[in-house]
Amino acid sequence: MFSNDTFDLKSLDDIFDRMLDTIMSSKDDIFIISEQSRRSFEDMQNELEIVRKQISIVIDEGDALEKSTQLAKQRLVLVSKAFDNYTEAQVREAYETAHDFQVKLSVIRTQEKQLRDKRDDLERRLRGLLDTIERADHIVNQVNVVLSYLTSEDLKNVSLALEQAKMKQDFGIRIIAAQEEERKRLSREIHDGPAQMLANVLMRTDLIDRTYREKGIDKALAEIADLKKTVRNALSEVRRIIYDLRPMALDDLGIVPTLKKYLSTVTEYNPGIEIHFQSRSTEKRIPSNHEVSIFRLVQECVTNAMKHGKCKDIWVKLEWLKNAVNIVVKDDGVGFDPHIVKDHSFGILGMKERIEILGGSLSITSEINRGTTVLFKIPLEVE
Repeated sequence: MFSNDTFDLKSLDDIFDRMLDTIMSSKDDIFIISEQSRRSFEDMQNELEIVRKQISIVIDEGDALEKSTQLAKQRLVLVSKAFDNYTEAQVREAYETAHDFQVKLSVIRTQEKQLRDKRDDLERRLRGLLDTIERADHIVNQVNVVLSYLTSEDLKNVSLALEQAKMKQDFGIRIIAAQEEERKRLSREIHDGPAQMLANVLMRTDLIDRTYREKGIDKALAEIADLKKTVRNALSEVRRIIYDLRPMALDDLGIVPTLKKYLSTVTEYNPGIEIHFQSRSTEKRIPSNHEVSIFRLVQECVTNAMKHGKCKDIWVKLEWLKNAVNIVVKDDGVGFDPHIVKDHSFGILGMKERIEILGGSLSITSEINRGTTVLFKIPLEVE
């Protein structure tokens, strides 16, 4: 349920705006993280390239030392086998040379291992950074899609959409209330009008019977003549109630004669108001639901003009086109500001609902003290 006390559309708009700001800010943060990761990725790639070159140099040095070490070991073996043929200095030199090459080879192999470990670590970190960059790009793309949707025409003004939904809900509730009120009105009219008249007819039939017995035929005929007036009035009242529910002339004569009769009756019952009616081009018989809708739309506009517009003149014009009919209802009343929602906007909303069902369009032009003009355009399928 929508309620002004529990559902603040302006607050919802503020929340929506803050949400958009937060998403935009988060998108910027993700973009910054992505750019920082790209720079780190490039720096690490350069570092990896240097390490790989160092490994290549160390491997070459190690291979050279490996050969030198093998030669030194071979000389040491030769010296060891012919120990007596070499001086002490030569033996010591052979041992020291072999030992130095072995130490250098051990150092270079250790350095090679450290460089290989560093290379493997850099490659592992590069893969992690690349995954981070790809994830960040994917998230940014997803955020862009969300932002595109949230800032689209359909969601630019969430409060307007919810307000329209609330108005439609209120409209439905008020239709139910109006239906109940209409039932009560009809019940009162029938009870106070035709029902009372018929009860009076029943009583007077008894009176006529007694008058005939006591006062003779002439008095009884006079009572019957008076009774006819009462019955005629009751019949007229019943027809008026039926006409308000649905003008019977619509089915028999069509929309133009029915509107003429209705507007003539309105003028007759509302002295001081002139209604000017005009139907241009040839009238077409159209589906019954279209005729009823046109009648109700004109009825609503005329009622609003008299009740709220306080007008003196009303112009009603029908323009019959090939596949549509234009209806214009104009008055010289006090007018109103269309941008300000008023209590009687319920009637405007009702007209919009009825026109939407017919696939038509509605335009309302009004200014304060300049009157109101209502234009309907309803597409037709000519029978």
